[in-house]
Amino acid sequence: MATSKKPVVIRALRTTQGEGLDVYSFFIKGSDIVRVADISRVERDEEDELKGFQRPEIKNHVKGIVDYLNQGQVLFPNAIILAMSPDVKFTASRGPKQSGDDGISVSGTLSIPIYEEGKRVAWIVDGQQRSLALAQASHKSIPVPVVAFVSDSLEVQREQFILVNKAKPLPTRLINELLPETRGILLPRELSVRKVPSEICNLLNRDSNSPFYQLIKRTSDKSKSPAVITDTAVISMIKNSMSNPLGALAPFKASGREGNDIEGMYSVLLTYWNAVRDVFPDAWGKDPRHSRLMHSAGIIAMGVLMDRIFAKLPVGADDLKTVKRELERVSPHCHWTKGQWESLGLAWNEIQSTTRDIKKLQDALVRAYAGSAKR
Repeated sequence: MATSKKPVVIRALRTTQGEGLDVYSFFIKGSDIVRVADISRVERDEEDELKGFQRPEIKNHVKGIVDYLNQGQVLFPNAIILAMSPDVKFTASRGPKQSGDDGISVSGTLSIPIYEEGKRVAWIVDGQQRSLALAQASHKSIPVPVVAFVSDSLEVQREQFILVNKAKPLPTRLINELLPETRGILLPRELSVRKVPSEICNLLNRDSNSPFYQLIKRTSDKSKSPAVITDTAVISMIKNSMSNPLGALAPFKASGREGNDIEGMYSVLLTYWNAVRDVFPDAWGKDPRHSRLMHSAGIIAMGVLMDRIFAKLPVGADDLKTVKRELERVSPHCHWTKGQWESLGLAWNEIQSTTRDIKKLQDALVRAYAGSAKR
């Protein structure tokens, strides 16, 4: 990979973390960040493989930072976090070893090659809006602190992106889509409980045998696909069933040394939701504005009904035909595309994605299912 531009050379401190990864700390001109680093946008390629991790540029946010920077001599101590490829070169300083830091870091000179956009040797993990603003500000030489770790592994970069941003208002759907692509770290509990549901959500959306095939909206989806269901609704449905001790997916959760049986969970979901599609064909695959079955409230509430149905079925009787027969018991009480839910006192399109409405809808479905068994 050739370059026609002089590299950026700065003073830096080097240490190591993790499994021997080099980590650097240095200052750089604000305008140079976007010269040395690319912004890796989240998207999917032609093979539906997830690429990148960054959310889209927030123009109003960038403009606000530019306006602040253009005020003059401003304080801007916020560090940018970069991932760097091994192509960067570090030369340790010669002379007597410095004292006072217990030997945890080494000072020296870091040389960062300059390449064209899309081929750069660094990627912005945290601070893309700030970096874009620094490039547009009139004061180009403001020194900006940077912490950079050396790894050209996209998986490592995604992991650090999620961990750095987990306490910030990062879009839930973006984190949900990135989580299945992280393998090498022990995630915080609030993230780890979302990883398996998001992974299964990916499978449901990609498998041509799935009733959800290409119907689930994902952050990386830039095409005009037929997707109508939000991924957060599907993930919540799966997560709820896994966390409920009597849930249809709970028996497949990790226990002891055994890991999660994702194949077992997936089989249950395919059976149940294929049955849902077959029992409610007129409501399936439509925009939520025209079908509350495809609405977040419908997906989550029907997930609760799934738990009740599978809890009742004998072991080995969870085949498609049997599940369809159980769903047909409640179908006369359902009004996904027209009419009124008599037990709720609501028209079909008055049901909203609120905790209250979802609870009322799931209770109505469970009551209808329980009541049909008594007749």
